[in-house]
Amino acid sequence: MTFASGFAAEVRKGLLGFVAGWREALLEMITFPVFYLLIVLFMGRGQLRAELLLPVLLGMVALTFIHEQVNRVFWGYLGDIQSGVLEQTYLTPLPSAALILGRQVAAVVAALPTALAVLATGAVAIVLQGGVPPFDAQVLVPLAAIVLGTCGLALVLCGLTLVFKRIEIITQLSVAGYAIAGGTLVPLAAMPDPIAFVSRLLVPVAPGVEAMRDILLGGHSLTALPTGWGLGWLLVQPLLIVAAGAVVFGRLEHLAKRRGTLGRY
Repeated sequence: MTFASGFAAEVRKGLLGFVAGWREALLEMITFPVFYLLIVLFMGRGQLRAELLLPVLLGMVALTFIHEQVNRVFWGYLGDIQSGVLEQTYLTPLPSAALILGRQVAAVVAALPTALAVLATGAVAIVLQGGVPPFDAQVLVPLAAIVLGTCGLALVLCGLTLVFKRIEIITQLSVAGYAIAGGTLVPLAAMPDPIAFVSRLLVPVAPGVEAMRDILLGGHSLTALPTGWGLGWLLVQPLLIVAAGAVVFGRLEHLAKRRGTLGRY
């Protein structure tokens, strides 16, 4: 009961924060779709070319989600540290796992509106160009992999925040790295092999984006993905990232508690 109540309280707190910042959320729901259209225009040399709308859309939805989810968890954690709220929660018998899980769930929910706004914009643009937005239920698997892997990345960044404090630039650089070398805007198959290897290995969204492109653009099934490392890696990679994130967070959390620095910034 303690775990469940703590988890529910963290989810509620995160969603209340999202509702309170509705103006910011609305602005992001406008700017990210505009950014998507600008990218397509840039790649299409000033034209919304039909053959670019869907490939770029798949990567942009994943990039928007990871940006929103990671930043919401990170800044929420940082705000609790600065206000002293985080230190107070560790003085209660509430398991820290409940706090972490609640924050992750709230961040995932809060990240969805902006990602869906990008998706809706892309769908409308495809229809206006005379196309039909494709859908295949199989894409739910890579989407779930993206969500899970992103949560693991957020755990690592939050753990680093407990110990090293001022690491805001890391979150921004990481998202920039995913945009440039994570296969979100340019397929990994078109990149140098070493970069593609590292991206498939470490970037939470890379296998999922490749799988969605294979399914929606190539008509392939989950069991016969021609690019990337196949269905097995699509399922295993997010689990490994979450496990690594949990281990890293646990060690850094223990270090911060031992030093007594949970409330310092």
